[in-house]
Amino acid sequence: MRSITILGATGSIGLSTLDVIRRHPGRFSVYALTAATKAKELADLCREFRPKVAVMSDASAAQELAGLLSDCPDIQILEGDRGLSAVAAAGEACTVMAAIVGAAGLAPTLAAVRAGKRVLLANKEALVMSGRLFMDAVSDSGAELLPIDSEHNAIFQCMPADKIRDPAAAGITRILLTASGGPFRTLAAEELRTVTPEQACAHPNWSMGQKISVDSATLMNKGLELIEACWLFNTTPDRVEVHVHPESIIHSMVEYADGSVLAQLGSPDMRTPIANGLAWPERIEAGVAPLDLFAIGKFHFERPDLQRFPCLRLAADAFASGGTAPAVLNAANEEAVAAFLDGRLCFADIPVIIERTLAATPVVTATDFETIFAKDAEARDCAREQIRLLAV
Repeated sequence: MRSITILGATGSIGLSTLDVIRRHPGRFSVYALTAATKAKELADLCREFRPKVAVMSDASAAQELAGLLSDCPDIQILEGDRGLSAVAAAGEACTVMAAIVGAAGLAPTLAAVRAGKRVLLANKEALVMSGRLFMDAVSDSGAELLPIDSEHNAIFQCMPADKIRDPAAAGITRILLTASGGPFRTLAAEELRTVTPEQACAHPNWSMGQKISVDSATLMNKGLELIEACWLFNTTPDRVEVHVHPESIIHSMVEYADGSVLAQLGSPDMRTPIANGLAWPERIEAGVAPLDLFAIGKFHFERPDLQRFPCLRLAADAFASGGTAPAVLNAANEEAVAAFLDGRLCFADIPVIIERTLAATPVVTATDFETIFAKDAEARDCAREQIRLLAV
């Protein structure tokens, strides 16, 4: 019986993880579930999966959860960053699903890594923000880091298990990272100024949360994944090529020196990579419908348009700059996306805010996590000011 902690249980990844666990009651148990503010949703999950601990990142939501679970005295309720890190590191769970969206997920994910857990990494921002420091922590602790993003999990599946951190030794020449292109792939540049949050969140293939849906629409999601791939697989951006693949069936590919290209295919359903991470190196049923290649018929590929979608370029530039630049990129993007979703910023101005914030925030060497968190806060202040100025 493998005991699981799920950081971000009420989000799309968390719920998909619980669905896979639900299908294998004799194989997995739930030690802890966490959420930000959705107390009612977490209470319902607690009643079904009976975790030992539940954590809300918001204090008032924790109080609400305590009231909802007053008849479940066996479930301990914690709150805040300290509670999140405590359950991430707790010895009672051997596996941690890191599915908290954004920079907020870095600290508890790091706590799980330092505790030597099997960490199922769905929070790409942890690696984007702290890259080398994060991977050093994985190495020092002996943690087992398995990628859950569909693209990185596909790459993982297409590589020899013992050469994940040394692709050259396996004869790997390139990583081919696929992207759906999002809902505005064919939209003219001038039309991007009038798109709404509802349109941006209506992904043509995937069911995702609002923030990641907007990132997919701007191609920033692929920029963050480019950075993540470089750290996970110990490679450089010149050996990672992004292919827009509108069908979202080929989740990524790996090219070998002999001309072979290995690809992982599947329906656009996150339960596949989640099941792979939960049971690795075994395979288990995930509830995903079999792939019907006859119905799909054809695959299409395009080069990403960096003129209409400059976020991919900004991410590559930030990685090249090194130091705290990727943390600044991520912070600026989170603030810009939040402003867009709140109706305070035009969709087409998201990359404008990011570029201005990168230009106005000095890059320093990322010597420790305190430096990363400080630069994240500085970049957010700068991005908010840039948003305010743009609105004037």
